[in-house]
Amino acid sequence: MMPRADGKIGKTPEELITFSLGEAQYGLDIRQVEEINRVLEMTKVPQAPTYVNGLVNLRGQIVTIVDLSAKIGLKPAELWETSKIIIVTSSGEYLGLLVDRMERVVGVQEDQVAPVPVNLQGVEGRFLTGVLPTDNGLIGILDLAEVLRVEETGLMTRAEDA
Repeated sequence: MMPRADGKIGKTPEELITFSLGEAQYGLDIRQVEEINRVLEMTKVPQAPTYVNGLVNLRGQIVTIVDLSAKIGLKPAELWETSKIIIVTSSGEYLGLLVDRMERVVGVQEDQVAPVPVNLQGVEGRFLTGVLPTDNGLIGILDLAEVLRVEETGLMTRAEDA
């Protein structure tokens, strides 16, 4: 088990799918990822939070696209040729996380994961469960549940919430 930014203990993922947001690298437990897509044309949502880029129709399923950079307190993403959308599920709904660039899949052993550094305990740090040191720098391990908390995102997951 690894210590989380909030002091709770989380299960260490066996593999991370890694990606870049600006110059920083992050990872998600590969078991949380449904699929990865190129950036699709999005329909803007009036009065949505600034980190909601819009909606896409993915094979008949409406998916909310969240700018992951903006959501975790970084500079909002710019769309690049390398930008991708990582599809995850939350409360039975599909959500897309917009990232700058996909990197690779990395194996993780529990003893490799370090606690979140003290200087990252602020806004961005609360979205991390730990960091994985690699030869290419640190990979922040995202706490997907914290990133996608409904009351934080303002996203409604049930019609009766409207």
